[in-house]
Amino acid sequence: MVAIIDYGVGNLTSILNMHRRLGIDAVITGDAALIGQADRLLIPGVGHFDTCMQNFSNSGLRSLVERRALEGGVPVLGICVGAQMMTRGSEEGREKGLGWVNADTVRFRLNGNSGLKVPHMGWTDLKPGVASGLWAEMPEEPRFYFAHSYHFSFDSPEYVIGTADYGYDFACAFRKGNIYGVQFHPEKSHKYGMKLIANFAALS
Repeated sequence: MVAIIDYGVGNLTSILNMHRRLGIDAVITGDAALIGQADRLLIPGVGHFDTCMQNFSNSGLRSLVERRALEGGVPVLGICVGAQMMTRGSEEGREKGLGWVNADTVRFRLNGNSGLKVPHMGWTDLKPGVASGLWAEMPEEPRFYFAHSYHFSFDSPEYVIGTADYGYDFACAFRKGNIYGVQFHPEKSHKYGMKLIANFAALS
């Protein structure tokens, strides 16, 4: 079972509906017992970094999720701000992140002559990097839907498994052991997002 963590933020119904279309057992939950039994954890996130971190910390679920992810080795996937929360913190706010990966979340720094605007919104090609189960049998030239003003900045590239270009190449997907994060929205990315969700559910 995939537990989609309900801590008061995120596009939860769309994520659940994608799992149902794929026939994957999933539930939106803030129940500690269900989260404790789940085979996979998914942390969504939409909106301001500080709000998401505060909600997560105040939900009473943070220590349980951290135990399952860091000590129990349960596969966990963060989406958008849910993935940004796994870094040490964000330039968007003042709250400390979870610090699960050696990275910070930074605002796009675009050349004034690029003609690009922040936020970055819309479909963008993904460049898969290090081999990862998330990309297994992915349709050619995968494209995902993005809506963000901030992105991951890693101390070193060893955990980066996907990049995209918006004025410059930026990390948009990472993996550290059983911990995965993506900046884009699989639930809005049609066949590519469906394949990623299916691959996450199939991870051993």
